[in-house]
Amino acid sequence: MKYDVIVIGCGMSGILAGIHLKNAGKKFIILEKAETLGGTWRDNTYPGLTCDVPSHAYTYSFEPNPEWSRVLPPGAEIQQYFEAVFEKYGLAESVRFNSEISSAQWLGDAWQLTDQQGKCYEGVSVVAATGVLHHPNYPQIKGLEQFEGQTIHSARFDHSVPLDGKRVAVVGNGSTGVQIVSALAARSKVRHFQRTPQWIFPVENPLFSEEQRAEFRSNRDLLVYLQREPTYLANVERFTEGVLDPDSEQIQEIQTLCQANLDNTVTDPALRQKLQPYYRAGCKRLIYSPDYYRAIQHPDAQLISEGIAQVEKNGIRTSDGVLHEMDVIVLATGFRTDRYVRPMQVTGLHGKTLEQAWSDVPTAYKSISVPDFPNFYFMNGPTSPVGNFSLIDTSEMQWGYIWQLIERVQQQGIAGLSAKAQALARYDAERLSAAKTSVFGSGCNSWYLDKNGVPNTWPWSQSRFRQEMQTPQWQDYTVHALENVAA
Repeated sequence: MKYDVIVIGCGMSGILAGIHLKNAGKKFIILEKAETLGGTWRDNTYPGLTCDVPSHAYTYSFEPNPEWSRVLPPGAEIQQYFEAVFEKYGLAESVRFNSEISSAQWLGDAWQLTDQQGKCYEGVSVVAATGVLHHPNYPQIKGLEQFEGQTIHSARFDHSVPLDGKRVAVVGNGSTGVQIVSALAARSKVRHFQRTPQWIFPVENPLFSEEQRAEFRSNRDLLVYLQREPTYLANVERFTEGVLDPDSEQIQEIQTLCQANLDNTVTDPALRQKLQPYYRAGCKRLIYSPDYYRAIQHPDAQLISEGIAQVEKNGIRTSDGVLHEMDVIVLATGFRTDRYVRPMQVTGLHGKTLEQAWSDVPTAYKSISVPDFPNFYFMNGPTSPVGNFSLIDTSEMQWGYIWQLIERVQQQGIAGLSAKAQALARYDAERLSAAKTSVFGSGCNSWYLDKNGVPNTWPWSQSRFRQEMQTPQWQDYTVHALENVAA
């Protein structure tokens, strides 16, 4: 069978694509490497896991959810939401789980995908909804393998490991590390190993009352309003405009609020100094936490800012020579963010591979298309917007753009479309120029940066992204005719 569209990945973006394809009556299949759906929210189950986007904004536009328990939703509830949507739209019949793709080959009028069991799938278009944060980053720490206690990566959390009353090291202090420390400070003897202090934005995370949820259930108009609540949208736009200039009023306002949060919450001057960032707020992804500063001041918690020299069988030795004896080491060390569809071998026109196209850094025209790879489209791919806002919104904008490409191929009876090399070069030149002078490039080390130290992100406002996703600039695409395309 030749499918109209093959979707790779059954996380948030893959489910979104599947729903739209089913509603449009397309022949499609979703191929998922794991045994169940969910992507990020399936893989991450660590203690304290919470989304930093308001719950009602973190839903598909067409599927509001009245059942959120609180303003910032716990990870398990988000996974339940996606499972419920998946079931409601009847996607099970269109998904093959345990089907990790090893290769994708352009045949001239379609793609042939082969999974690790050798099963082949053929489709005119491919939508890579593989996400960014799915290859755990295991740090290269001397002696880590010698540790005789339990070592857990936050994205592969082992809940069978006892933590109550145990000596637990948390390595890494991005959002994940901060949330884990907040969750464990009153349960365990936590040592938080910090490499770089973080700006932490003060938030509250109250529960929704049963009366509120009853109102959500009975008043869909209210739910729809909350999905695009004006103050939230204005803050997103204000932030995404502010990142263009590290000295912008918006960034300064954020930094002032974060500084006040630190100054007013942490009483010990020595600890406060350890927690004091030295770079612009927003350079790294902002951390939203209602309780980290209180948690790290718990009697059983300790912040360790000395560098890790090595891991030994009994614990972690820091650069000052101190051995911190531990029972458990939790690696909150993030992901390899340059992987995308890798390690899949993707071969496009004239035998060109995606590895060759990305020999420097991963990139795609407007985050969607790579020259010489017809009908191969990314959702949340290279150079997509990142930040403290809903990636569901980003995916919906990208899907609207991709759908127009898919439809044009079918309507015009052509083999495919791919971005022109000169269009990508122009886009990248403009993007890199803006990224270097944005707050993301203002002097910190973050997962936004590519191997050249340049932010691999969308460096403009969200409204500009929304505008550019409305209609493709067809002159920037190569039309691949059926008779002129060779494998």
